[in-house]
Amino acid sequence: MLITHDARCALDVVVDLVNTAPDEDGGEDGLSDITALADFVQKHDISDVGVLSEFDLSAVRKVRGRFGSIFAAPDPRAAAGLINELVAAAGTTPRLTDHDGHGWHVHYFAPGASVADHLAADCGMALAFFVVAGEQERLRRCEAPDCRHAFVDLSRNRSRRYCDSRTCGNRLHVAAYRARRKEATG
Repeated sequence: MLITHDARCALDVVVDLVNTAPDEDGGEDGLSDITALADFVQKHDISDVGVLSEFDLSAVRKVRGRFGSIFAAPDPRAAAGLINELVAAAGTTPRLTDHDGHGWHVHYFAPGASVADHLAADCGMALAFFVVAGEQERLRRCEAPDCRHAFVDLSRNRSRRYCDSRTCGNRLHVAAYRARRKEATG
């Protein structure tokens, strides 16, 4: 599957956005205030964003929840329905642009759109391409029982199981090894 630069950037943004949500057991919200939202916008170089407000923070949190539902969708039809609702609500207006030295690419958000609509449109379309390509199963959650972060499995054989093999994957492999050793000695 060919992934353009702007689609890859949108995928990185949507994964990071979903992973800012508090854990099910009430962990910390990565978008706790407007400053955190501004930091997120700056970190991801999200263009055409004006002054952020409490309304923006609330709207982005709602969009984040809807993206989380897409990663949890049981099948392509469910994912497509969620993406269609998200993108339609954002009032997409596709347009070609070549800002910031990135060459020609498509923005799906309308000029002057809120940051929430911007994220919903651009990130929603990036996820839509996976559904269209029959690759919805690549939108995953980490299999580590204490993690559940979202990620996009871009491995050739669709075999990635953890958000980060160096942390979650390694931690589970070490635990399994220790359990086998304990069983063998004990």
